[in-house]
Amino acid sequence: MSKAEHTPAGIVADSSAGALCEQLAATWRELITLCATMTAEQWDRPTDCPGWTVADQVAHVVGTEQLLLGGMEAPAELAGGRPGYVHNDIGELNERWVRHYRGAGTEQLTADLRSVTAQRLDQLRAMDEAAFDAPSWTPIGQATYRRFMQIRVFDCWTHEQDVRQAIGRPGHGEGAAAEQALDEVVRALGYLVGKKAAAPEGSTVTFDITAPLRRLVHVAVATRAGVVDHLDAAATTVVRTSSDVFMRVACGRQPALDAVARGQISLSGDTDLGRQIATNLAFTI
Repeated sequence: MSKAEHTPAGIVADSSAGALCEQLAATWRELITLCATMTAEQWDRPTDCPGWTVADQVAHVVGTEQLLLGGMEAPAELAGGRPGYVHNDIGELNERWVRHYRGAGTEQLTADLRSVTAQRLDQLRAMDEAAFDAPSWTPIGQATYRRFMQIRVFDCWTHEQDVRQAIGRPGHGEGAAAEQALDEVVRALGYLVGKKAAAPEGSTVTFDITAPLRRLVHVAVATRAGVVDHLDAAATTVVRTSSDVFMRVACGRQPALDAVARGQISLSGDTDLGRQIATNLAFTI
């Protein structure tokens, strides 16, 4: 099977079993390094995820990997019900791990991060391509274990960036894990443009994504909207921004109109349509 025949338009990251393992390893390694050098005040800083501190971000990563490793049950159900920022069952499960680690301390949290990610890498590296292609539950429905691990790279990388943003230590904005995370947003662009932003049939959009990751992604709206390899004419609207800002907006960390006002997102062509699309890019938080 050739890459050209089976890679969807706009997708560039290597999703072989070995590559996904290394993308997770790189992200976990970066997070471990951050944890080893943070002050007590930095651990307690709020992040762009409602209700979560830096420590809570790390606890979320640790808790999910503990469950995937197996052998450890999820903490007890939330006393007093769900907080207002928890909207679904997955969010409640995440919150149970966060609360569990709030009482454990950051030294234990860092130790568990080191331990569980090392064990998970051993587990993942023992799996072959067929195991990655096996049917699996994922946060977006039934798919394959490979698809699940693509989402895990996106999730872990995004939460690493949440930590970096909160403590003022930018980094790891490029490389294989960052490309995989960007791919996850690209996969959603047909829905975001055609359904969420309700771009009219016949319209086209080019996302001109600049450094540190550079990518031109085209979306055409026909009966359904979807990412295409190229456009036959100039796009109806062009949304131009850095990959850092694009990911922050798509992940619900920064309002699009704020980015437009700051000059971090520029719109050309049909700017009204561009603004409508930009303000509907967020698909997770």
